[in-house]
Amino acid sequence: MLALSLHVVINILTMSFIRKYKKNGQIYLAEVESIRVNGKVVQRFIRYVGRQANGKTILSCSISEARIESVKLSGPLMALHSIASEIGLPSLLGEYSNEILAMTYAHCLDYKSLNNMKTWFQRTDLNHILNLNDLTEKRLVNALDSIEQADQMQIQKNIFDTVKKKLKVAPKGVVYDVTNTYFHGRSCPIAKFGHDKEKRKGYPLIQIGLAVTRGRGIPIFHKTFPGNVHDSRTFSDVSTELSRFGISERVAVMDRGITSCENTDYLRKNDWKVICGLKMSETIEASISNVLTDLVRVRNRVHVNQSKFYCREIKFTHGFSHGRLIICFNRKRAQLQEESRFDEIEAAQMRLTLNKTIKPELVKYFGKDGRLLNIRLEEIAKTDGISLIFTNTRIPLEDVVKGYFDKDVVEKSFQALKGVVNLRPVRHWLYNRVEAHVFICYLACLLLSVLKDKVRRLDISAIAALQDLDGLYRVCLLDPKSGSKLGRLVALTKHQEKILGAINKKLLKVA
Repeated sequence: MLALSLHVVINILTMSFIRKYKKNGQIYLAEVESIRVNGKVVQRFIRYVGRQANGKTILSCSISEARIESVKLSGPLMALHSIASEIGLPSLLGEYSNEILAMTYAHCLDYKSLNNMKTWFQRTDLNHILNLNDLTEKRLVNALDSIEQADQMQIQKNIFDTVKKKLKVAPKGVVYDVTNTYFHGRSCPIAKFGHDKEKRKGYPLIQIGLAVTRGRGIPIFHKTFPGNVHDSRTFSDVSTELSRFGISERVAVMDRGITSCENTDYLRKNDWKVICGLKMSETIEASISNVLTDLVRVRNRVHVNQSKFYCREIKFTHGFSHGRLIICFNRKRAQLQEESRFDEIEAAQMRLTLNKTIKPELVKYFGKDGRLLNIRLEEIAKTDGISLIFTNTRIPLEDVVKGYFDKDVVEKSFQALKGVVNLRPVRHWLYNRVEAHVFICYLACLLLSVLKDKVRRLDISAIAALQDLDGLYRVCLLDPKSGSKLGRLVALTKHQEKILGAINKKLLKVA
């Protein structure tokens, strides 16, 4: 060790680290730290740690003397951080990128409120993975505020550009849908009373529009709207953003809740084609009555995943857009709808015998004397199991049907937003905090979607992959004699090796 006089000023530059050195053909490990002595940086020896043999570290003490200081959750976080790094998130999220990523990973794995994030953080290996020594509530709140100050749409574009390049995504069209989430409270200006898709009454809502790639279901971007904005009014706003994201084949797939004549005409005028659901109306029902009588034929059968549809098409004009109306019949769905209606009818009959009121939508099935009108049940049953798809594309019927009913790629993304990543209920009242919370949920949804894409060939879901990696911990060993510490991951199982290899083969070297 260097002998230092009293006038020498020593400034510690960094924390200590492990250095390898060779001696007599052996690789030894020593803990050292960098210090500045008279303007020069030198390394000061602290203690001998051990040596390496066959790529494995052997501590200077025996295994019986080594003490386990901590066990940290590592595997799922390694996987998520590898994906985040691959698509450039650390460099795109600014000063508080580590805090934002920590919250994003928490939403993917084990959601906690801001108040509990620090406790969760201490159980994980994130200090090692993110090089983040501490996680304070103040920095977490500052991270949320920094998201609002950034150009979120530009960040999403930069992310999607990287995703397209890294994953070789050819975005041939988009699937767009809208969901909502509710609030506990009344103080957020963007939260408005509207139609809650899950029928929770009495809570203000926000609308979230999400566009994903057709086929692989990779999120392109999201946008928030006040809760009282109808689904169909959001797309004209969203479509102006889509042109910035380099969608090569301009085909929009939309659910019937978003479809309107105005949207279809708007898309047509802006060189977009559409595949969209339509609601049944008296006019449509009259125009397809002849088709329904000859629909269930082998030649009309279309397989979509595990479902079977019987489909035919007719010429149709929606608004000012000329195209085709495809009538799709699902026998299983028809039976479920009829049985559900019969259950409600029986319950209504019971209430009528007790002189109680019934649901307004069931009144039409009963006469003034309470007698069941079977003819009306037969009329409504004619459209059970029927779905209507309008398109102004030249895509073959079978491909249109598959493309429309495969729109569950966005519905699964919504399930991730609302379920796994705990989008609801939103408890951050300030507008900027609400936007930031949704943005973090969007990032978590994006990571899960990319993870799903990577492990697809293993025939497992993203959540199953993270659960399988849940047993991969980093064990920190302490040498009681020298005080040196060494972190090692527990041995991988064969299945964990396959998952990490599918995500990034470099992870196998780290593990």
